[in-house]
Amino acid sequence: MKADIHPTYFAEAVVTCSCGNTFNTGSTRETIRVEVCHQCHPLYTGEKRYVDTMGQVDRFQKKQKIAEEYKKQFSSKKDKKNEKQQGQPKSLRDLLMGN
Repeated sequence: MKADIHPTYFAEAVVTCSCGNTFNTGSTRETIRVEVCHQCHPLYTGEKRYVDTMGQVDRFQKKQKIAEEYKKQFSSKKDKKNEKQQGQPKSLRDLLMGN
């Protein structure tokens, strides 16, 4: 190994969780702060709750709501278009696409 290029290794680095749990491990950082550990993670505790970091679940749910509204808005336009075309013969494209 080359000399003076590797970071300092701390054999007794302290890991602190947001729930208050602390434990020691080896790391290149002397102290580490984490949001979820084995004491409070839903997988280990058996709780049914979201581990939401930076509002990712909320953003996903907002996107889903917007998508549903978009579908409702444009499905009515599609239905009107289909009603107009009911009396007309299908185009070659529609026949090939199976519509």
